[in-house]
Amino acid sequence: MTPAINLLEQRQVEYQLHRYAHKPGISSYGLEAAEQMGIDSGRVFKTLVVELDGQELAVGMVPVTGQLATKRMAKALGAKRASMAEQQKVTRSTGYVLGGVSPLGQKRALRTVLDRSAQNYPTIFVSAGQRGLEIEIAPDTLLQLCNGDYADIAQD
Repeated sequence: MTPAINLLEQRQVEYQLHRYAHKPGISSYGLEAAEQMGIDSGRVFKTLVVELDGQELAVGMVPVTGQLATKRMAKALGAKRASMAEQQKVTRSTGYVLGGVSPLGQKRALRTVLDRSAQNYPTIFVSAGQRGLEIEIAPDTLLQLCNGDYADIAQD
């Protein structure tokens, strides 16, 4: 069990756990997940950690088919700028390795923003905290658990 799954069990929320065979050497973990599970890649969201104004870390979740618009992310959280956090900072603050960063069960609760496109689906998929393991959950439920908000943070 990962910290993300433990949190879901503790809070007794509705979710489904999906496993797939992660292939070493694949760098696009989210696209691999969509392909391996045979689902629309627009429903699979990657969890990205950014640094706001060089001081605070935050989480942005966007579809795996797109990119995070850092200017929109900064604006959504009232910062001047956002940049991708260094791998070491991501691992230290979340407790997860890249490709397996879950928005749930992180070591330190980070401010979280989910791209508004998630509202187009009854459920979305996010990492369960391990490569090859995905959580299917309602977007509103996910944001309640993360104490997050919706915003347009995906790049067009």
